[in-house]
Amino acid sequence: MLSIFDEIPARERVIVALDCPRDEALSLAEALRGHATWLKVGMTLYYSCGPSIVAELREKGFKVFLDLKLHDIPHQVRGAAAAAARSGADMLTMHASGGPEMLGAGRDGALRGSAERGEDGIVTLGITVLTSMDASALSSVGVSRAPEEQVALLADVAKRAGISGVVASPREASALRSVLGDRAYIVTPGVRPEGSEKGDQSRVSTPSEAFRAGASHIVVGRPITQAKDPVQAFERICGEIS
Repeated sequence: MLSIFDEIPARERVIVALDCPRDEALSLAEALRGHATWLKVGMTLYYSCGPSIVAELREKGFKVFLDLKLHDIPHQVRGAAAAAARSGADMLTMHASGGPEMLGAGRDGALRGSAERGEDGIVTLGITVLTSMDASALSSVGVSRAPEEQVALLADVAKRAGISGVVASPREASALRSVLGDRAYIVTPGVRPEGSEKGDQSRVSTPSEAFRAGASHIVVGRPITQAKDPVQAFERICGEIS
């Protein structure tokens, strides 16, 4: 199924994950300036630097995917999402397993924080099943469904809550695109170029496979950030996709 994202250039749909210390993250950002559009700030970097890292990356001209995976009572998530949006985040994650009320609170908080910055909006995403988890890992925490079934269930929760889309592995992207429609964001981590190590990921695909399956954006970390030449690695991925 086609989506509204299919005509957007590849380099504007590849999110580079900066899961590293501040100095390294800023060095990578400087190198990728003029090449990448999106950078991901996850827990490692955000908990080390706080909201200032989002502002610094925005000042360099990047869009920031703030991957904090919020999961708490609705009141707390509403406040946290508002603060995250005020910091400059363009995209924010919450665990879909928190339920529709929590997701709705996060959506409202994020929109409020974005408006307070004088901006039009922010992309809100529900985390479905972490790409490091397989059926055995789900079973260990009491989930008897197969990963793709659990992803579908949580995607439906996110859709009913009215948020922008979901985070899921590339393997579920095709089914999700059919269910969520052509305007939903489907952001897929667990993306590895052909020949790359899987690392701690279980459900992976190549960049081209992820986009063909219906992903709106892909997240790539170590294959770019730990490459001898991160810019060359980024451009190679964009070239393969194109």
